[in-house]
Amino acid sequence: MRSPASRIAALMLTTMLAACGGNGADSGTLASASQALTTGPAADYPMVLGDPFVVDGVTYTPQDRLNFDQVGYAGVDVGGDQGITIAHRTLPLPSYAEVTSLDSGRTILVRVTRRGPMAGSQIVELSPGAANQLGVTAERAPIRIRRVNPPEPERAALREGRAAPLRIDTPKSLVAVLRRKLEPGSAPALLPMPKANEAVAAAAAPVPAAEKPAVVKVPVVKAPVAPVAKAPEKPVPAGSLIVQVGAFSSAEKAGTIAKALGARVSSAASLHRVRLGPFATRGQAEAALAKAKAAGYSEARIQRAN
Repeated sequence: MRSPASRIAALMLTTMLAACGGNGADSGTLASASQALTTGPAADYPMVLGDPFVVDGVTYTPQDRLNFDQVGYAGVDVGGDQGITIAHRTLPLPSYAEVTSLDSGRTILVRVTRRGPMAGSQIVELSPGAANQLGVTAERAPIRIRRVNPPEPERAALREGRAAPLRIDTPKSLVAVLRRKLEPGSAPALLPMPKANEAVAAAAAPVPAAEKPAVVKVPVVKAPVAPVAKAPEKPVPAGSLIVQVGAFSSAEKAGTIAKALGARVSSAASLHRVRLGPFATRGQAEAALAKAKAAGYSEARIQRAN
């Protein structure tokens, strides 16, 4: 059974030939009609896949995959046509794809017109016109190829051998990710297929994941805290506080300790008390108490003077 597209093509050709014959058209008019079919929408049908084939010991099976996406290396077919076309081993003939240079990020639209490369590890063979538009001069250029479904005006331009408008350059962040798949020793990588319920139109351009906004740390400036003024110490009656360092039975020992601390000796009966003070405030007495304890007299304490 013939496809609708092929019936349309046949009908167009029959109509053109009939019109030409009725007017006594010459061979030039017939050639023009043939050219119109070659570059018109009918030229994209039917798409051809073909049988599996082998290149360098690897079997390739042509497939009609709308979400085809692959990274690898491209070569240049110096003897190819001057149109913006490529050779590929598995994409339908004809079909359309975007090719991105992983050196510059430049992306172009191409038409897949033939099988190849038939030797080597390159995954794509660019026509001279395609290589020129992509800016590729090396025999082994890193690229990404992604099948797309462009609008008819862009298809028509490629069928007529003209270049379609350049695509938006691929962001450098995405190019860096894709280049990591081309590390030495890695095979040409087919990018993961999206889930069926997450598929998008083949013409949609890849959108890189949005980068997280940078977090700027703002130094916290603490407001100066005004010092809280201490309430003035309430004075005690002059000479009412002393620090008693200790009480000793030996007057000689008491005198030695008093001399070392700058204290005085107060004797009563057989006891000789070593005392610091008197002090006018509690704070002064506490300072003297700390001095006595630091000297090793842990039993020292503050008392009211007798």
